[in-house]
Amino acid sequence: MRRRQTLRYSKRALVLAVTIFGAACQVPAPTTKPQPAAIGARIIPAPASLRLVSGAGFEVTRATGVLVDGNNAEAMAIGQAFAAFLRRATGFPFAVSQAAGPGTSGNIALRLATDRGPLGEEGYELTATSDSVRIVANRPAGLFRGVQTLRQLLPFDIESDIGLARYEWPVPALSIVDQPRFAWRGAMLDVARHFFTVREVQQYIDLLALYKLNVLHLHLSDDQGWRIAINSRPKLAAIGGSTQVGGGPGGFYTQQDYQDIVRYAQARYITVVPEIDMPGHTNAALVAYPELSCSIRPTALFTGIDVGWSTLCVDKEETYAFVNDIVREISAITPGSYFHVGGDEVKALTNDQYKRFIERAQGIVNRYGKKMIGWEEISKARLNPTTLAQQWKSDSATAALQYGAKIVLSPARKAYLDMKYTPATELGLNWAGVVEVRDAYDWDPAAYMSGVTERDIVGIEAPLWSETPRNMTAVEYLAMPRLAAIAEVEWTPQVSREWESFRLRLAAQAPRWHYLGVNYYRSPQIPW
Repeated sequence: MRRRQTLRYSKRALVLAVTIFGAACQVPAPTTKPQPAAIGARIIPAPASLRLVSGAGFEVTRATGVLVDGNNAEAMAIGQAFAAFLRRATGFPFAVSQAAGPGTSGNIALRLATDRGPLGEEGYELTATSDSVRIVANRPAGLFRGVQTLRQLLPFDIESDIGLARYEWPVPALSIVDQPRFAWRGAMLDVARHFFTVREVQQYIDLLALYKLNVLHLHLSDDQGWRIAINSRPKLAAIGGSTQVGGGPGGFYTQQDYQDIVRYAQARYITVVPEIDMPGHTNAALVAYPELSCSIRPTALFTGIDVGWSTLCVDKEETYAFVNDIVREISAITPGSYFHVGGDEVKALTNDQYKRFIERAQGIVNRYGKKMIGWEEISKARLNPTTLAQQWKSDSATAALQYGAKIVLSPARKAYLDMKYTPATELGLNWAGVVEVRDAYDWDPAAYMSGVTERDIVGIEAPLWSETPRNMTAVEYLAMPRLAAIAEVEWTPQVSREWESFRLRLAAQAPRWHYLGVNYYRSPQIPW
């Protein structure tokens, strides 16, 4: 039987999981290609710069405390949550205190420093010597990412839920200066084809935070299910949320449920981006409000997986009142900057109808203080410079660049986590081919599309559509270990990435995953 150790933290709790590798060694600066000696580094995603420090490393002991320098509530919450995590496995007290000065001897010290502006929002410096471990960042998000790295540097049994008979918890002597390559480092979870509970979504959030991802894109509606309550349109959830692929009860989130997910993600410095797919992929909504349907097929509950036949009536003014209600209510409970309008696979409208709808939807999204993002097809319309086009199958997203918009890359043959690993894999689809771990890892986003430079790319996102996975165990199997591969593509400079190093670091994580109860695919490409 699969064993999951459930972690319970406060509002600013840390992530559920981290990674394990061999002995620490030098990771070259991003001006040279990695050398074979770098394969023992303990961290995924690999830092931008890591060097060994002479002398002994740090030993976490019963006397070790967590010092938080400065009077910042977020920094203190990060320190408190990390100490709570460390107490579990070690049994040590880990007192948390506000540092009065530079003295850190024998402790783990967290510090925000205004002179570290070049580190940006999420960069950090981590230095471990025999005297102390020090993490310095410009912003709290950087401290949080640095703490995840420290977790990865500790032995994998730090993930245990029970105190262990271990009296030494070593951290290798090293110095890291690290920050992400891309600002948008995302993963998408489709809760529409199959519904996942709040707790299951939180488990997925823990995996994202484990790998320093910072965006959770929630696909909240599709032909098979509507998954969030809209107070002004109650039939959407009551009727549209009543089933899923293959039948079954489906489900939906109350607005309180959704806010619980958002807060859980915020505590891990992850932004939730809600998606309400429109004008197509709307059958579940149209079952509830059939007067807005211009679908090719009769409107009825749907439990299959074919696409392209449903659509809103985009020439009806009532449709835009409907869209307005949905965007208004979801935007009010979404602190992030973006609202995803879908826009993909619309076969029931003319190009002119489609473009007019996207441009009006963009205006509605902007009216409620959000920026629009949509799948690559939205590039047919006139876009605002703040809009993002999400590439998934072709080069058509490049049309968005003429308006000053930027691109999120989600190429199906590299980043779709719902594709099969091999033709024999039980779970997953194969319309984009098979995607093994090396396929997910061994590519350069800046060289992927003709005419697109790194400046045009705001980030990378790994979607996981749920036609085949029906529970979080199945989701984990499809995501892991490819999610770790995509995370390194998103974070690490291209010159600091190398397949042979990655596959060995990835293999060494299995013992930690076993402690965490994370299901994963044992790819033959990885020397487990």
